Amino acid sequence: MDTTTPVRLYDPEFNTDPRGFYRRMRAGHGPVVPVLMDGDVPAWLVIGYRELHGVLSDSDTFARHPGRWNAWDRVPENWPLLPMLAPLPNVLCSEGDEHRRRTRAINDAVNGADPHELRTLVTRVADRLIDGFCGRGAADLRAEYAERVPALVLCRMFGLDDTTGAAVTSDMNALFNAGPDAIDAHRRMVGVFTRLITSRRAAPGPDIVSRMISHAAGYTDDDLNADLIAVLAGGHQTTGEWVGNALRLMLTDERFGSSLFGARSSAREALVEVLWEDSPSQMNAGRFASRDVELGGRMIRQGDLLLLGYAAANQDPGLRSQDEGPGRAANHAHLSFSHGEHSCPHAARGLAETMAVTAIEVLLDRLPDIELSVPADEVRWRPSPWVRGVIALPVSFTPATPQGDL
Repeated sequence: MDTTTPVRLYDPEFNTDPRGFYRRMRAGHGPVVPVLMDGDVPAWLVIGYRELHGVLSDSDTFARHPGRWNAWDRVPENWPLLPMLAPLPNVLCSEGDEHRRRTRAINDAVNGADPHELRTLVTRVADRLIDGFCGRGAADLRAEYAERVPALVLCRMFGLDDTTGAAVTSDMNALFNAGPDAIDAHRRMVGVFTRLITSRRAAPGPDIVSRMISHAAGYTDDDLNADLIAVLAGGHQTTGEWVGNALRLMLTDERFGSSLFGARSSAREALVEVLWEDSPSQMNAGRFASRDVELGGRMIRQGDLLLLGYAAANQDPGLRSQDEGPGRAANHAHLSFSHGEHSCPHAARGLAETMAVTAIEVLLDRLPDIELSVPADEVRWRPSPWVRGVIALPVSFTPATPQGDL
C-alpha cells in the first residue's frame, strides 16, 4: 500500500466500522496517518498510543492554538468542521499561562458544587426521566435517558431551565455530527449563553456561570461564552455517550448479565472498559506543529494539523499482549480523558464520573430486569467522526410504578 496516499475520513466505512478502519490504517500507514477531512482538507491522524502520548505530553512542539494552522486557505466556506477548528477565545484553544488561567477558573467553578448535592441532583434527574417511561415497559435508553441525564444536570448547574437545555442539547448534537447545520447550531448556542451571562451578571446565583463571572480570572463576556460552550460540550456529549456505551456493554456482554442486580459494582467496571474499547471521545482536533518535527516515521511540517485518535490509540496492539482480554477494570492508562496540560480538567472529569456512575446505578436499581429488545448486532453507532455513541438503545422491562405516584 502507498503509505503517502491520504485516507479520506469521510469514507462511510469510517463511521460503520471505525475499529476495522483503524486496523487497516495502522497496517498500511503506521502510527501516524495522512488523512483528508471533509472538503479534502489535509491533516495527520495520530493512532499510535506511544506517538499520541508523546504529542499530548509536549504542548510546546504540538501546540493548541488553531491560528498556527498552515491550511486555512484550503478551508471551504461554511465548512461543517469549522466550529471544531475555528480559533475561539476558549480553554481549548489557549496556551501557556492563558490556558492555566482558564483551567483554574473551570476547576474552581465546578468544584464549587457540593458533592452530596450533585449526587442528589443526578439522582433526582434520573428518577424523573425513568418515571417518564417506566410504566410503558419499553424505552430508548439513548434518547430518553443516557443523553438527557448529563444534559439536564449540566443545564441545571449552569442555571438554564429544562426547555432551553433541551434546545442546547439538540444543537450540541448537530455540532458533533459535523453536518451542514453545525455552524447555525453553534450560533444559536452562542446566543443562549450570551443571554445567560447578561442575566447572571445582573443577578448572580449558586451556579457555575455565576462562579466563573466572579472568578479572579476576570472573564470578558466573549471569553466566558466560549468557555461555557467548551465545558458543556465536553461534559454533555461525551458523558451521555459514555453512559449509553456502558449500558450497551452491560446489556450485550454475558460477563455483565449475571451482575446487573449488583449494578453498584459492575457499573464502574463497564464504564472503565468502555473508555478502552468504545471511547466516547473517538477523535479530537487537534494540535498544530510549532516547528518541523519527526513523528512516527513521518515528517510533520510547521503548522500541520494533527488529529488526536484517542479511540485508535487505546486499541493499539502494541499496548496489549496477545492473550489479553477486553476487561480493563483496574487499568486507567487509556487516553479517553486526553493527557498532559490540555487533558480534561480534573474537576470536570470527576463531575462526569459522578453523573455516569449515578445514572447507571439508579436505572438498574429501578429496573433490574431490563434487557435489550433487539439483537445486539442491530444496535447502530451514530455517524460522527468525533464521538462514539449508539444511535438508539431500545430496551424492555417489567412495567413499574413511577416514584412520583407513590
